[in-house]
Amino acid sequence: MTNFVFVYYNDASMEAPTEEGKAAWGAWFGKLGDKLVDAGNPFNTGGKAVEKSGVTTIENYPATGYTIVKAASIDEATDLVKGCPLLDVPGGAVRVYETLPM
Repeated sequence: MTNFVFVYYNDASMEAPTEEGKAAWGAWFGKLGDKLVDAGNPFNTGGKAVEKSGVTTIENYPATGYTIVKAASIDEATDLVKGCPLLDVPGGAVRVYETLPM
């Protein structure tokens, strides 16, 4: 099994989570079962991009959070995203990345 990172994106404004929203995320995390390594956290607004040329504010489609799961393949990890509550949010998307051992 390999770890995969789900990076969440959402073009809606950051609003305080509702109880219904928290319950939906909790139910989805429960369905992940032992595949869930780290439920992660949402990100605050105002991220920065650091490049050799300098530091800029991330304004277009910033990442909004992350989760780490374990799966046998990127296809399995991608299948785990199905049912993620973020997919029901306008502009919601999840990017899946495999981690590599160092």
